[in-house]
Amino acid sequence: MDVPVTEEQIRTLAFYLWEKDGSPEGRAEEYWEKARQQLVPNASSAEPKPAG
Repeated sequence: MDVPVTEEQIRTLAFYLWEKDGSPEGRAEEYWEKARQQLVPNASSAEPKPAG
């Protein structure tokens, strides 16, 4: 059974990864993508990125 991953789950993991790496400035999209790939390994990169 596939359970959909929520934006909140991606955001939480992205923030964790970002903090773990020392909170580098200007790399939000990179960490969002890393988190998304970890949570949804077979997802296409065409999925929307976070707004703002």
